Amino acid sequence: MSDVPERIAWFHCFAGIAGDMALGSLIDAGADTDELRNMLARLPVDGWRLDLETVMRGGLSATRALVTVEESGISRTYLHIVKIIEEARLPTRVRERALSAFRALAEVEGQIHARPATQVHFHELGGHDTIIDIVGTAAALELLEVDVVRASPVATGRGMVRSQHGLIPNPAPAVIALLEGAPVYGRDIDVELTTPTGAAILATMGSGFGPIPAMTIEAYGYGAGGRDIDGLPNCTQVVIGSSRRPTSDGVPSGQPQMLLEANLDDITGEQVADVLAALFEAGAADAWITPVLMKKGRPGQIVSALCDVALGSQLRLVLLSEGGSLGVRSTIVDRFASTRTLESVVVDGQPVRVKVSPGRAKVEHDDAARAAKLLGLPVREVTSKAEAAWRDHLEHPHDH
Repeated sequence: MSDVPERIAWFHCFAGIAGDMALGSLIDAGADTDELRNMLARLPVDGWRLDLETVMRGGLSATRALVTVEESGISRTYLHIVKIIEEARLPTRVRERALSAFRALAEVEGQIHARPATQVHFHELGGHDTIIDIVGTAAALELLEVDVVRASPVATGRGMVRSQHGLIPNPAPAVIALLEGAPVYGRDIDVELTTPTGAAILATMGSGFGPIPAMTIEAYGYGAGGRDIDGLPNCTQVVIGSSRRPTSDGVPSGQPQMLLEANLDDITGEQVADVLAALFEAGAADAWITPVLMKKGRPGQIVSALCDVALGSQLRLVLLSEGGSLGVRSTIVDRFASTRTLESVVVDGQPVRVKVSPGRAKVEHDDAARAAKLLGLPVREVTSKAEAAWRDHLEHPHDH
């Protein structure tokens, strides 16, 4: 492994991503605004101003990056934008990241409208705000010394949105083309959650999608969208950190996780079960209850949840709302998870999955319970037969 760890930026796109949301999140995470404005001032483009505002989105404090311009309705060609960026004397990585985003936008616009990319005229995408959003995001990544960009699966909206060409489907055709091959999912919200600019940033500046990568977290931030959305914090989260190194004994470090805990002493057993279910639904990797004796000798429970650091805010809200707790504590821990696979065996004609890890195989209880009900057998008997079938498979692999 290199002596210098890579710096990673992971965008959590639970409410989608737009250019101003990406830029705002990086500024919120600590990108120096004076240096950022100085870098943007190198662009041979006049009549714009970048304003920053701290706003609340669904209970989260976020930075709103707002570009205001003196003119509107500008239509620039792709080659014109390339010339603007190349004349700006930007750092090499900033220039390359910005050019790659506009190149991708030109290519998909050309495909959609059946014309060569070099002849594409950007309308709303050629305005000052889009240039500042894309170049600003590339510049902010450089100021934060980010080497690798990754992202979560990307949320999109539904319905129709208005563009220069009239009404178009949501997500926009350009978003679909830019995110081809990426994991996306739809929210039942009639809002353009992910814009072509945001999709282009992920498609060209990013190197992949998935859960938060292994890193030592050093900063995080939230970039606000332009409006409030009921039931959803309209912002993009970014987590900044360094790739984790092996420990001194050569064993790789664990996956960073957040451990959330709340003390409850006025909740019924049924309600405790509901809290656990809500935590798992919100994305907890694990959740459990610990009986404790609280002040004044009252019996109570500690509700604990383990989750990706990026999900900490929403799981904290679950503990506060569903659990009724007046406070939640959190710590960052390392989770060392063994590699595991899901295999399948057959018990009296019924498939039963077995979770296999080094030196251990465990029957999936839900599968055993389902098979037991169908076969009219006790669950423990089905579990025993499944374990025996798995051992037989190991001893005689070629007979199966």
